[in-house]
Amino acid sequence: MVSNGEATNDLVLSAYADGNDKVFLRILKLYVAPGSTVADVTYGKGVFWRHVPEKHYDLRATDIQDGIDCRNLPYENGAIDCVVLDPPYMHSPGGTTHEAHSPMEVHYRNNGTGNLTTSKYHEAVLDLYREAGREAHRVLRTRGVLIVKCQDEVCSNRQRFTHVEIMQAYKDMGFVAEDLFVVMRNNRPGVSRVVKQVHTRKNHSYFLVFWKRGKRSELWESPN
Repeated sequence: MVSNGEATNDLVLSAYADGNDKVFLRILKLYVAPGSTVADVTYGKGVFWRHVPEKHYDLRATDIQDGIDCRNLPYENGAIDCVVLDPPYMHSPGGTTHEAHSPMEVHYRNNGTGNLTTSKYHEAVLDLYREAGREAHRVLRTRGVLIVKCQDEVCSNRQRFTHVEIMQAYKDMGFVAEDLFVVMRNNRPGVSRVVKQVHTRKNHSYFLVFWKRGKRSELWESPN
């Protein structure tokens, strides 16, 4: 009797208390073949790529602050193997709340001021994911991979399960949800002035992995 593979516990897991960069590296190893053309359309300072070997992928690193909007990419239809998307995933109601995302919201206009859509606050965040998702679908090849970073939030005293809303929206566009990774923060959230806590304070975020559906016969096949 012949058995394939090797016995190991060195496997990619679904949840980590680790940095985004280290989790992202594991996702690439599992889902994106070396040499693939990868468009990171919200590249920023390149945090995700800290541990990825240079030239391991054909990286197209762009960002809105450099003049390229993830909702209007300069690539031909079906030209990209993988798209990475990490837009601001919270609205900023004011003060110092979500201050790390505030500079990006100035550019993406998802805080209700000078908004590019008629939506505000959480709905504007979803609009950004939808529009960027449609553009990712256009530039991805059939069975290409889309890696999305997101986080749930509370808006107007209501829990908004952003990762579920994104998954449903992308299904309607022609994506298949392939995997989900939970990333827990190691440090405790900052102190807030609370009279009575009503909702849980979010200390985790998600990486979602999708692939672009092709022929109907391929609907439930993995891209690997």
